[in-house]
Amino acid sequence: MSTPRITQRLMVERSLGSLQTGLGRLARSQEQLSTGRVINRPSDSPTGTNDAMRLRAQIASDTQHARNASDGLSYLGRTDEALSRMVDRLHKARELVVQGASTGSAGPQAREALAAELEQIRASMLSLANTQHMGRSLFGGTSGSPQAYAADGTFIGDRNDVIRTVGNDMSVKVNTTGPTAFELDADTNLFTVLDDTIVAMRSTPQDLGTSLEQIDAVQSTMLSALADVGTRYGRVEDALSTLGVTEITNKTALSEVENVDIAKAIVDLQMQEVAYQSALGATARVLQPSLLDFLR
Repeated sequence: MSTPRITQRLMVERSLGSLQTGLGRLARSQEQLSTGRVINRPSDSPTGTNDAMRLRAQIASDTQHARNASDGLSYLGRTDEALSRMVDRLHKARELVVQGASTGSAGPQAREALAAELEQIRASMLSLANTQHMGRSLFGGTSGSPQAYAADGTFIGDRNDVIRTVGNDMSVKVNTTGPTAFELDADTNLFTVLDDTIVAMRSTPQDLGTSLEQIDAVQSTMLSALADVGTRYGRVEDALSTLGVTEITNKTALSEVENVDIAKAIVDLQMQEVAYQSALGATARVLQPSLLDFLR
């Protein structure tokens, strides 16, 4: 078995190679400590990089879902507020109709005053039915029209749903269209009922009983729509809460994959510094012979 010849050149090359390796480890430890990250480039940990990319993609997706959920809550909240105010006004209108139907205590002048008040309530409810959310009609579906109802009470929006995706495979309708909330059939809605009631109040008080029945029917439809809005609000709120918990979990997992353990990194840096200084000292002793040593 032959023994390799140890030359001065071989010793120098190996010493320099060892110094370069030690310097690289020291530089890597310094980089991790300065950036606070274990993974600064994909080559540092291919497996960790893959996990980090997956977690970042999930965090980005959840962030978008959270924005969608927040917008959905805003949409549903405005709808709930508008519907609640309209139900209150319709209840007031019903009280006026009951008062007007009492022919014994309500004469023509009194009924005229009640009809005028009903007209004010109708105008107020029309304004609420045309409530806007971010420049779009709240009850007008996906229509680009700023209004859902014309002045005569005709629906001018569309019946399309506004959908928000608030989680993986979870989408929620966040709007309520005018027909869903205010319509009894194709020819009868909240405003036609109020119009007929105002006419009956002035001209045919004996028909106010029918008006009461229609008002009660419209009120029932509005209350059903309001309950549905509340249910969907709860679903979106739960989804947003879940997204918040998921975000914390994913960010914690990402931190464990990418972030450096500061105490461990400091100890590692000190060890690499000691190792490098030792290598420098050993190399200096090995490479002490000069040209004169070879000429002796």
